[in-house]
Amino acid sequence: MLRKVFVAASLAMLMSVAGYAQMPEGYLDVTTVRVKPDKSAEFDAIGKKIAEAERKNHGDNWTAMATAYGANNEVTFVSARSSYADAEKASDAMMGALNKAYGPGGADKMFQEFNNTVVSVRSEFRRRRWDLSVNAPADPAAYAKFVGETRWLRTVRVHVRPGHSADYEKQLLVIKAGAEKADPSIVVFVSEGAAGQEGTVYYLTWLKPSLGGFDHGHMLKDLIGDDAHQDYLKVVGECVQGSETAIYRFAPDISNPPADVVAASPEFWTPKPKAAPKPKPKADAAKPAAAPQP
Repeated sequence: MLRKVFVAASLAMLMSVAGYAQMPEGYLDVTTVRVKPDKSAEFDAIGKKIAEAERKNHGDNWTAMATAYGANNEVTFVSARSSYADAEKASDAMMGALNKAYGPGGADKMFQEFNNTVVSVRSEFRRRRWDLSVNAPADPAAYAKFVGETRWLRTVRVHVRPGHSADYEKQLLVIKAGAEKADPSIVVFVSEGAAGQEGTVYYLTWLKPSLGGFDHGHMLKDLIGDDAHQDYLKVVGECVQGSETAIYRFAPDISNPPADVVAASPEFWTPKPKAAPKPKPKADAAKPAAAPQP
């Protein structure tokens, strides 16, 4: 039975090569900050200014996510990169946009103010693993539309023991084959730590248009069968050190996503600034007091 499952997984991977060949291999450039609890308003204000400067001056692109379930007061910024060199170019573009908007001194001051609002900053580089992802969009346009219509993300961070990456990836291929055969609507993105992590780390991410989208899932045993599920439990017990799950919501006010992502849902990604409340009319001091009633 297991041999048949692994053969099916291999065939599924080979049959999907043509589709994934249209997607850039790429990386995810991820920065996570922990905001001081008493500085959230200042953090948001600075984040909005930075995002606005990048939009107007053709700077870097990213999507921002606030942690809804997980570590408190965390915000994560994610940018797609085609290479390490692309990350360097994006950094230059970001600084160029800020310098154009505020001048070098103003940009430096803004970063100082930003640093004063956070407790810590962690940067990571993750390699996209389209070969392990489930029902990933076939081309960049479809991917951008999918992301643009997303509001919530759930990510499982899996820490794999040294020397066990191949064993874990075999299990992901089994899951991929079973899930794609069972339900084409199941979409799971997989990436692998490339820099900034401790040890070997994989990230499994589900994107949904609403939080309720996570209510209706599939039991893993139903997707891959009893025998393969037992093997999965055995292998995971041997090769996985631990995992953490977090749920995030996109924060459009402090995001500057690519134009094709914005085009999928412009009313969400380009929210209009809230109008200032109208001042209350002053009481007319000259108005005579009402006469007492008899």
